[in-house]
Amino acid sequence: MPLSKQPSIFTEGQSPEEAARAFLAVAKQFQLETLPTEQRHPKTTSLSELSKNDLPKAISILKGIDVEALGVLERQMDRILQLRRAITDTVSSGRRVFLCGCGATGRLSLTLEVLWRQRASPQLSDSVVGFMAGGDVALISAVESFEDAPQFAVRQLKDLGFQKGDLLICSSEGGETPFVIGAVEHAAAYSTWRRPFFLYCNPDSALRNRVERSKRVLDDGRIEKINLSVGPMAISGSTRMQASTVLLGAIGIALLFDDPDAARREIIELAGDSDFQFLAKYIETESSIYDNSGLVYYDTSETLGISVLTDTTERSPTFSLAPFDNSNDPNPQPSLAYLLFSNADSSESAWSKLLLRQPRALDWRAHLEKAGLTRLLGFDFSRGIIERRQKRFPNLSQHIFRIVDEGDSLFFSLGNLDHRSRWEGASPLARHILLKLLLNIHSTLVMGRLGRYEGNVMTWVRASNLKLIDRAIRYATTILEDRGITRFTYADVAFELFRQMKRIGPTESIVLSTVNSLKAAADNPIPSDS
Repeated sequence: MPLSKQPSIFTEGQSPEEAARAFLAVAKQFQLETLPTEQRHPKTTSLSELSKNDLPKAISILKGIDVEALGVLERQMDRILQLRRAITDTVSSGRRVFLCGCGATGRLSLTLEVLWRQRASPQLSDSVVGFMAGGDVALISAVESFEDAPQFAVRQLKDLGFQKGDLLICSSEGGETPFVIGAVEHAAAYSTWRRPFFLYCNPDSALRNRVERSKRVLDDGRIEKINLSVGPMAISGSTRMQASTVLLGAIGIALLFDDPDAARREIIELAGDSDFQFLAKYIETESSIYDNSGLVYYDTSETLGISVLTDTTERSPTFSLAPFDNSNDPNPQPSLAYLLFSNADSSESAWSKLLLRQPRALDWRAHLEKAGLTRLLGFDFSRGIIERRQKRFPNLSQHIFRIVDEGDSLFFSLGNLDHRSRWEGASPLARHILLKLLLNIHSTLVMGRLGRYEGNVMTWVRASNLKLIDRAIRYATTILEDRGITRFTYADVAFELFRQMKRIGPTESIVLSTVNSLKAAADNPIPSDS
């Protein structure tokens, strides 16, 4: 049976060697090193050093890459206007718009639903439905096996009530995510007179030559495509950065504005004109808190909460940090950063303030433990969580980082630091994109100071799906080659990586543990029998 029909290629009880062989049997479908979004950005090859020794330069480089990426929107304005017309026609005819993604694009889909709800009349507030692989709980912690399973996308879409005449807008940073492709292909076949849209950030030629499932979408005349190629990410493969920013901008402009071109100019001008250098002191302070056994609460409110949540939760898979600790877990590892709604008195209230609706958990029997409502509400970011976490982690100091929309300004406060960035008159989308850029740069450089990448290579990436397993293998190979070790094949590294998966904890580096083991093997080869 082809991979696209399977929920997972792995089975319970497999040995590391069996799991490695299962992966290698399908690895060609997930070896994405030729895609620009997976390659190393030439401007950030020394980013890890700059994060420790020259924060102003690091901030300037990252801001420049972000602003340059936003310029990509201009070349696709005709297609964005077409998307705008499709959205307007759908809503005016009484149908609904569905926004679909995985990981970072799933979070941007839910962000756009929140922004829609902030501006829509009560009669139209439910006209836009954002969803991601695994349901709302995946905002905080990915649900295992969903991103690689197209059939789960179809089931989620059906559960949400997708009907003929509804519009589906799918985004995939790389253009190859199986879950997203499953959703868009289902919509193309089912809602034949309302073509779904597929937005992505790699060149068509690169996808056609490398990824069969992507080629299938590109060749399907029933699907509208918008290519937003932005080149390499500032951190290699970290599509939570420039790719998801451009996708958020493109869909948000089409969804939320009567004049998309004016909205595009506003977003670029606000990002370009804003001062980012104030971040240096905040980066130094937050990284120092972590170095001294502290935790940080990002205290915000419903107007900015979804973007603050997005950055804090995306640190976990990108840098192998503990995800938000769940109140239902008996012995959780503490999350270094945690969202806080100090104006919410319960988990239910906090989730409602975050999403401006009741949360949507999956009630699928096989996935209740990881994606059900009990699990979701266990991620509690109401004000009571401070006292509960203090009891759980008494040896860790707690610190509040306030990020507030003051109307005419964005206010940051941490320790004895205060800063206001003017954004008077800016639209909510422009504000969220600016906040996203600031937080992405902030968290990336905090993680650099904590040693969570080398140069611009994600040495602490979590290998949680097939694409990320390939990424971890490639990064381990790159680091070995940088150290002069070239004897190991892709398969050799894969087998060792799966062995290390069995040995290390969830917050350890699978890449570095694989590198260290293979380096030891190279330094101390087992002599062959003579």
